[in-house]
This record gives sequence, structure tokens and C-alpha cells, in this order.
Amino acid sequence: MRLHAWANLLDPAIDLDPIELGRFVAGLHRVDFAGTIGLNPWYAEPVTAARWSEIVAALRARHAPFAEELDSLVPELVALEGYLGGPPRDLRTCHRDLWADNLRRTRDGGLCVFDFDNVGRADPSQELAQVLVEYATTDPGRAPVIRAAYAEAGGPGGVERPADFAMPIAQLTHIVEEGCRRWLIATTDADRADNEGWVREFLDRPLTRTLIEELLAD
Repeated sequence: MRLHAWANLLDPAIDLDPIELGRFVAGLHRVDFAGTIGLNPWYAEPVTAARWSEIVAALRARHAPFAEELDSLVPELVALEGYLGGPPRDLRTCHRDLWADNLRRTRDGGLCVFDFDNVGRADPSQELAQVLVEYATTDPGRAPVIRAAYAEAGGPGGVERPADFAMPIAQLTHIVEEGCRRWLIATTDADRADNEGWVREFLDRPLTRTLIEELLAD
């Protein structure tokens, strides 16, 4: 059952207070509910090197303006996918989509998470890593503050190793793949521009192994 209410929200922002953010996510994860909505490949499986090669070839053939930028990142994308495939440390119902669009400041000053359409089982540690990717990549020094606040508030997860970033890696790479697929089948300039935006969100702020190491640093 889902109970809905109205909330007056501010625009998405990736500079939310790190202590408040860590405590808030811990509160979500302290709800010990296994649930019945199972794992989803979108959050766990790689795109694969073969598929990336196929995508880049198709984009080049159609003269996509971002084809070369994406191609230069493919080795990093494939390397990141090497972190996928390990067993989760814990599984419980998680939001699975805690990007800035869905976790915002309210007009009265609090935080609100909404859009539970993708809710299902996941590893809380990997969802915490997703939060670090969204809210600390422009300033990795925020990551240990978020992690510490999360732990102090009793959060059951913990981001300790690159494999803990499996869920955001899988999500981001699938978002890029889907943006490319939609660009290739688009029939109008407006649709192509919209789907290029999906891809450029990653191209402009890419997740890399080096960044993951920075987010893991104390």
C-alpha cells in the first residue's frame, strides 16, 4: 500500500547539507522491510563491451554529435562494469532512485523523498553509494561526512569498497545506453535533443574509478 500526500518542493540540488542527508538516508534504511519486489537487471547487470561497441558504431553511422565523447569513455565504462556481479551484503526494500530529482529540499526546510515507482529489493550499502555519487562527486570531501552521519544515525549499510558502487554504476550505464538507443530511433530534432541530454548528463559529470577511490577516502 502507498499513501500519497502533497509536498511543496524546491528545485533539485546536489549541495544538500551532507550531515542532514546522511541522517535522512539512514532513516530510510532503518525501515527493516524485505518486501517482495525482487532484483532488477537495471541495477545490477553490465551493458557489456560488445554492446558499447555496437552503440558507438551506430552513433557514428548516424553522425551523433556525442559519439566521439562517448567512445573515449567506453574503456572506463567497461572497467567500471568489472565491479558488478558480486553478491549483495544485505537485501531489503530500497527506493533505488535516490537521485537529486527525487530527494529534495521542501519549502519549509525539510527533506523529502518521492517517486517510489522503482522501489524494490537492493543492498542499502549500494544505495548509499548512489547517494555519494549524486551528492559528492563535485566535492568528494562531502562523502566521508555523509557516510559518518549515516553511520551515527544507525544506517545499516556502509560504503567500503569499489564493489559497493555496483548499483549506481549499473544505473548510470543503463541510462546512457537507453539515451543512445532512444536517440538512434528518434524521428525529430526535439526528441534527439532530449535523449542527447540523457547521455550528456553522464558525459559532463562521468563516474570513474578514480572518482570512486576519492569517494571512498576518509
